Amino acid sequence: MERKRKAKIYYARLDEFWTKEQKFQYLDRLQSAVNVEWQEITPDEKHTWLTTGLEGEFNSFLAIGDQEAKESSLIEPKVVFKNFSGGVKTNRDSWAYNFNKNSLSNNIKRTIETFNEQVSKRQRYSDEKVKLDNFLVRDESRISWSDGLKSCVNRQLKLEYQEDHVRRSLYRPFTQSFLYFDPHLNERRYQFSIIVPTEQTEAENRFITVTNHSQLPFLAGISCYTPSLDVGGRPTQCFPFYTYSEDGTNRRENITDWALMQFRTHYSDESISKWDIFHYAYALLHHPNYRQRYAANLKRELPRIPLVPYTGEGAEPTPFNDKPADLFWLLAKAGARLAEIHVHYEDQPEYPLKEVENPDEPLNLRVEKMRLSKDKTQIKYNDFLTLTGIPPKTFNYRLGNRSALDWIIDQYQIKTDKRSGITNDPNQLENEGYIISLIKKVITVSVETVAIVEGLPAIGLPNDFESPLTTI
Repeated sequence: MERKRKAKIYYARLDEFWTKEQKFQYLDRLQSAVNVEWQEITPDEKHTWLTTGLEGEFNSFLAIGDQEAKESSLIEPKVVFKNFSGGVKTNRDSWAYNFNKNSLSNNIKRTIETFNEQVSKRQRYSDEKVKLDNFLVRDESRISWSDGLKSCVNRQLKLEYQEDHVRRSLYRPFTQSFLYFDPHLNERRYQFSIIVPTEQTEAENRFITVTNHSQLPFLAGISCYTPSLDVGGRPTQCFPFYTYSEDGTNRRENITDWALMQFRTHYSDESISKWDIFHYAYALLHHPNYRQRYAANLKRELPRIPLVPYTGEGAEPTPFNDKPADLFWLLAKAGARLAEIHVHYEDQPEYPLKEVENPDEPLNLRVEKMRLSKDKTQIKYNDFLTLTGIPPKTFNYRLGNRSALDWIIDQYQIKTDKRSGITNDPNQLENEGYIISLIKKVITVSVETVAIVEGLPAIGLPNDFESPLTTI
């Protein structure tokens, strides 16, 4: 009897910062798969196949959050944040989001009208044998269907447009949009009906966003506005400071008392507050040594928060080994400043870019699609205007595969959705210079972020002194 051979799995990895074009060029040079430098891989005891770079001490750090703890009835689970959530999953972004509030309202009213027509049909075809898909309108310029919305038709729910469902949202990094936040026209709102339930709660609540994905470098952000599911470019988890009842009352701190006790005990400092822990965590998630050492771990699981200076196996000595509380406060202060400029980025001063006008073109401050020069020193805003003098360090502040400025260039353009025909125009008629101002402010934020992070002290991790603090 012939014995079955065990299958072997081989793997090859490219630089995670390569663009699609660079990857295609690489494959063109190789010509054949046999020329790829393959590496045979085998799973570990946790059935993880790609184990290269995983660091064992990561599991000894405090869990930022845990699904079991989130769902448990324990009052004080052993995690930093009791609750966390993905962003809003609409399943119809072109309808549910828009830079222009009036355009969003008109789009939603149009799709509600179409939806209610289908509910009326359901009432006429009440026989359960008549399949829903047999009579639903298929015109994607009128409505975009999802399982959740079809279920509402079957339940014969009639929808009404509600002005107070329109709210600010963070659609992508440093990209605010209007969102129609609705339990029926959003496929999943997850926990955001209790994280940012009302406009008033935006003023006081903050949540850290983290994006872990095999295709992207880890990224962390922060906001007070309801985020999209893919706010980090891929599905993102959000860790709020407060949670509420759905009417905005019954405010509760989301950092556990257990975590507060861990920090106060470790640092022998009873003055540490939960906001201090929140800011400490935000700074740590930006620390280059943390990101570089645990890059592989952060592609597979949620972050874990070490109490630094790290003193475990392989730890590097730091000036804070005998006074760890000083290190805590340095990180908490840095995290508070990062949070301030990242949440309130539109309130920061404008970086002094030079505005070069084309004398052969009429005055025009409208954007269609901006382009960054190859040397990354200037942006062609439109045919009339070019912005020059972009400092190189702007691009060291990265959120995933893009810098903050790259996100602005990518998102702030006129786009028309092919299926719905809906146009999303970022230009503001009442403030024609808004996007120019935004670019300058995001550059200011980027340069200061890099300066803060480059100034973060070593935290004792192995190899703390081997990797430069340049790109975050």
